[in-house]
Amino acid sequence: GLKIDFAKGWVHLRKSNTEPIIRVYAESEEEEKANEFAINMINEIKELI
Repeated sequence: GLKIDFAKGWVHLRKSNTEPIIRVYAESEEEEKANEFAINMINEIKELI
């Protein structure tokens, strides 16, 4: 997997071994910020594929 640290949280990406998907985990002190990290990362991935 790949973990990206930010000043106020992190995002972890990893491929699923059982499904054709990429799992996105995000954490921050604020739930809204974690959701923002996850959505931004998903959008970045979509641009690449």
